[in-house]
Amino acid sequence: MQATIYRSTGSWYVAKTASGEVFQARMKGVMKIDEEISSTNPIAVGDIVEIVPEDGDATANNAMITEIADRRNYIVRSSPHKKGKQKHIVAANLDQAMLICTVKEPRTSNGFMDRFLVTAAAYHIPVTLVFNKKDIYREKELDKFAGLQALYEDIGYKVLLVSAVTGEGIEELNAAMKNKITLMSGHSGVGKSSLINRLLGLELRTKAVSGWSGKGLHTTTFAEMYDIPQGGQLIDTPGVREFGVVEIERTELSHYFLEMQPYLSRCQFNNCLHINEPGCAVKAAVDAGEIDVDRYVSYASILESLQTESY
Repeated sequence: MQATIYRSTGSWYVAKTASGEVFQARMKGVMKIDEEISSTNPIAVGDIVEIVPEDGDATANNAMITEIADRRNYIVRSSPHKKGKQKHIVAANLDQAMLICTVKEPRTSNGFMDRFLVTAAAYHIPVTLVFNKKDIYREKELDKFAGLQALYEDIGYKVLLVSAVTGEGIEELNAAMKNKITLMSGHSGVGKSSLINRLLGLELRTKAVSGWSGKGLHTTTFAEMYDIPQGGQLIDTPGVREFGVVEIERTELSHYFLEMQPYLSRCQFNNCLHINEPGCAVKAAVDAGEIDVDRYVSYASILESLQTESY
């Protein structure tokens, strides 16, 4: 029978059928796995799998996973434990992603946001940037948010400002997730679990940001999918400190910076990397203020990482 992976804990998975039956499942010793995906987790939350219930105690609802259906898309990043050697599939078969960001406590860097956006663009996954913790922002932080909102909305991304504490913006988030499979990701400490508690009426564990480092503390240990009351699913993922871009060729990277796309055909060379080449329309657009300089810096940084890392 067919089921969807709702939780991944390493060797065991929670699989749920369309009728709502839940199984504790594990992989068959020899099974078909996409050979093109060399990852730390061959099965990810959101995967559609074939399962066979195991004999024995019927109340245990144990099953064997015999096959993984082809993925229509997935979000992938470099493995935090085997950097440069393997990649980790964050989640599969998504309709959209929401990157939870904060202007402070902790501050989400432009580079982190851009790496996530590039990866999502490579797999045609729409992203909304959701800035949380509005309740602690003063004029300085609100000005900073306004600048980021203008930048990313001009590129074509949706940007929201919410508060998990006061509930402001939660109704709009709920409406955006209705009848869709949504990945929710972000740095540790941005209040992702608090937002999910608000959205779904759950009681996920939360922790305060580390006072001495300003960095977030992990609360979610494993990726997990939740059914949304009004329809759809939300996938919660462990907070990440870094988001390494993988599976993108250096010559393709600029295609996933959406604001660069109109200029690519105007470059003098077809394989222009937009760094030192003459006749580069992208660099000319940066000089003219048509492409944000910080976004260009992110591009150059990611390009360099693709040159030094091997996957």
